Amino acid sequence: MKKLGQLCQKISELTGKLVSWLSLLIVLTTFTIVILRYFFNTGSIAMQESTSYMYSLLFLIGIAYTLKHDEHVRVDIFYQNFSGKIKAVIEILGTLILLLPMVIFIFYISWDYVIQSWQMMEDSPDAGGLPYVYLLKSSLLVFCVLLIIEAIAKILLNTDKLINPGKQE
Repeated sequence: MKKLGQLCQKISELTGKLVSWLSLLIVLTTFTIVILRYFFNTGSIAMQESTSYMYSLLFLIGIAYTLKHDEHVRVDIFYQNFSGKIKAVIEILGTLILLLPMVIFIFYISWDYVIQSWQMMEDSPDAGGLPYVYLLKSSLLVFCVLLIIEAIAKILLNTDKLINPGKQE
């Protein structure tokens, strides 16, 4: 159980580290856009759209990494003072009752939206924009899959904490 949970978390770790490079690329692209506009009086719609694509991917693909490291928004007035066992129970219940239903719902409502985009090979409505809107919309489904994988990891690792309280690192 613990090994499977750790394997799931490796996926979150890998995807999070990969997309973290997008933040640097966003800064460099935005800098380039500004230089082109104000010093050379030119611009690129595709380049401007690419920053939105990268920003979206950074958050959608990086969210499982954020959850893994407990860097998501949490109101922990009481949680911080609970024992490890109570925290594990809260994590399991929160994941089962709140996180998984929400992510499954988002996947469900996004499915047709993404499929329609693929069917028409949707591209930018702006002249000179990026032709891959359908790929960007697909990241909604990837977002859901990655969060489900991390949710499974949280459930497994917290269950292991409850079953084997003395064997934690």
